[in-house]
Amino acid sequence: MIQDSEHGKKLAQNLLELLAPYEEELIQLERDVPVFSSLRRALGIAIAEACYVISDIPSPQDNLVPPADPASQAQ
Repeated sequence: MIQDSEHGKKLAQNLLELLAPYEEELIQLERDVPVFSSLRRALGIAIAEACYVISDIPSPQDNLVPPADPASQAQ
């Protein structure tokens, strides 16, 4: 599992490095042609998702449900 996580982080880092220059170009294009705003926003979301994968934040599913305590359920 650790290898899968590290591989995912590496792929996300590569994606971030690939997409960042395009976002900068789209920001400049958006000033002249506002129709590019949707594309820039979509690219920004993809970059944000890649940053989330790269970060060391634990998966939200890990903290989704607290562990069951059989003693508290018996009362």
